[in-house]
Amino acid sequence: MAVQPQRLEEAYRPSALTRLRSFLDREAVFAWIILTPALLILALFIAYPFVLGIWLSLTDKRASVPGNFIGIENFIKDVQDTIFQKTVVNTFVYTAVATVFKLILGLALALLMNQPFRGKNLVRAFVLLPWIVPTVLSTVAWQWMFDPSYSVLNWTLKNWLGWSGAFPSWLGDPFLALCCVIAVNIWRGVPFFAISLLAGLQTVSLELYEASAIDGANPAQRFWHITLPTIRPVLTIVTLFSVVWTFADFQLVYVLTRGGPLNSTQLFATYAYDTALRGGQIGLGASIALFMFPILAVVVFIIQRSLRREAH
Repeated sequence: MAVQPQRLEEAYRPSALTRLRSFLDREAVFAWIILTPALLILALFIAYPFVLGIWLSLTDKRASVPGNFIGIENFIKDVQDTIFQKTVVNTFVYTAVATVFKLILGLALALLMNQPFRGKNLVRAFVLLPWIVPTVLSTVAWQWMFDPSYSVLNWTLKNWLGWSGAFPSWLGDPFLALCCVIAVNIWRGVPFFAISLLAGLQTVSLELYEASAIDGANPAQRFWHITLPTIRPVLTIVTLFSVVWTFADFQLVYVLTRGGPLNSTQLFATYAYDTALRGGQIGLGASIALFMFPILAVVVFIIQRSLRREAH
């Protein structure tokens, strides 16, 4: 008996499970399945707080009090606030000075660790210690070192350098306090620069050094014309991360000085925290924190543009 075409079509029709497997095997579908958990995490912990912060900055929200929409009044208050103006200057000085010194010292340390010597692996491990130790723990140790009465620094001044006058109040003087927080940030950030740049130095071909030495190039010329151009992409990325982290720093400064004395070490993050959580002006604090976003966006754009130019 002949089999009817309709029955043949039903026999070879794929089942629902087979169609589902075929659908999931598509590259685009599989990619979205893999990315969905990460996108949900980003939306929950980054996008939602960011959008909520923007909304709060446009309201007069206070602690335990519902806020009303007031537009950009909070931003106008910030610009007119003398403490905020000082905070802007402090943040830029803190970021610029700390990044430059971390870059110079980190590059010098990376060049030193790139040389062959006994125990270099042990030295590389010890170099990472300041960056590995939790920020709060290391900052508390530095706070003790800056203590005006029991400071290791003041003891050194007295016993080694013969200091006979009044000891410096390292965290009590506005200028010295800013210098201290910058110094601690440099101490913590140099290992990140050193190890990252050391990884970049490992990619420089020794044949280039040998060829340049044969051509009569001195060490300085080899550094400027071979080493620096080769590690420039790594250098740019490391500097980008350092600028972002330093600009938005909170733990180190807040544990060490809490923005004092006289707001001399107040940064965007610390001032936003004091205004929103300690002062209860949540909307105003959110507007202070949001000032960081356009500045960092400009910095990231400039660095990314330079990277694209180098790639082309």
